[in-house]
Amino acid sequence: MSEGEVGRDVQRAKVYAAERFVRTLFDRAAERGSADIDFFGTRLTLPPEARFGSVAAVGRYVDDVLALEPVRRRWPEATAPTVRVRRGVTAAHYEKVGETGVIAVPEQGHGSWALRELVVLHEMAHHLCDVRPAHGPEFTATLCALAEIVMGPELGYVLRVVFASEGVR
Repeated sequence: MSEGEVGRDVQRAKVYAAERFVRTLFDRAAERGSADIDFFGTRLTLPPEARFGSVAAVGRYVDDVLALEPVRRRWPEATAPTVRVRRGVTAAHYEKVGETGVIAVPEQGHGSWALRELVVLHEMAHHLCDVRPAHGPEFTATLCALAEIVMGPELGYVLRVVFASEGVR
């Protein structure tokens, strides 16, 4: 990376594109009624993906994930972020308010797309890896590790392969 790119989030679009691809894999598997997929020449079974009915349910999920022993071992200093409704419907996001992490997720109408495990794990990875650039190599490594712990090694593998195919480091 050049000196000017160090603080810029140059991977953001690639990370989002890769994650859209992975979400589409899950959506198509659900439409077919089978989690078995042929993934770049490898036959694998996608893990089930949680869907949430409300932002309150997302908050409970975040607390449950942070209470998992492997998560506590890997990120022993992690505190629970606040989870709140985001007004806009086009994005979920993570921010720091003082010392408190905040995950904001749209809940109503067209925003319900964000009430899914893959989106919440992305925002949790920001909470566990609050670095700049926001979607750099440390973040993607954190997301892959978190997804693997929570949803299983198949998802960790899928994310790593899709990130690599999109040129994400």
